[in-house]
Amino acid sequence: MVETAAVDERRTLVLTGASRGIGHATVKRFSAAGWRVITCSRQAFSDKCPWPMGPEDHIKVDLSDPENLGFAVQEIRKRLEPHGSKLDALVNNAGISPKGDNGERLDSLSTSMQTWRHVFQVNFFAPIMLGRGLFEELKSAGGSIVNVTSIAGMRVHPFAGTAYATSKAALASLTREMAADFGPHGIRVNAIAPGEIDTSILSPGTEKMIDDIPLRRLGRPEEVADTIHFLCTVPSSYVTGSEIHINGGQHV
Repeated sequence: MVETAAVDERRTLVLTGASRGIGHATVKRFSAAGWRVITCSRQAFSDKCPWPMGPEDHIKVDLSDPENLGFAVQEIRKRLEPHGSKLDALVNNAGISPKGDNGERLDSLSTSMQTWRHVFQVNFFAPIMLGRGLFEELKSAGGSIVNVTSIAGMRVHPFAGTAYATSKAALASLTREMAADFGPHGIRVNAIAPGEIDTSILSPGTEKMIDDIPLRRLGRPEEVADTIHFLCTVPSSYVTGSEIHINGGQHV
């Protein structure tokens, strides 16, 4: 008698930008809920990360390189085979926001075209390439995609540069388009737009913005992770095409 390989019954998340901040908190949130988490980052896996199977479920990928990203998609698909080639959630969290030589904001006059292309490849093109590349696995699971946009996509921000802001605005529009296109196949697509979240990558001076936030505090990474988890689970089963603001009311 031929024995067939057992299918791993855990729900599975693929997450980009897992090494710090919101991404790190998201991995911990889903791992605590019993999910298998496949992380994607341009950095090698760190032994300081606490979740189970971390090194085995990490893929080093340069999202700014379309060819490298294509190879990563194939590797992800291979790793999903023990799950019956099903993917329950894809979270496009990775993003870059270049600054000037002295840390200054790059505006529409000072941003080089090379920087524009680099930012849009990581922040905008990579999410749709991953969504399309993993479409069949998401469809098989009735999965969910969450794109991480930003408050900078809705208003001029004192620290976020023009290329970053416009890439996040484009990603918000892409979320609506993907929701319409992927929805008939049983895949939900939503976005979260964080505001000022208390992480190690905050720009100096962010604390001065608290007076403009109705809740009068910075957000916590785990609060963002909880919202992402909500969008990937049953309580949000009739939510798609939405962008949820996680900014303490700053957008009002």
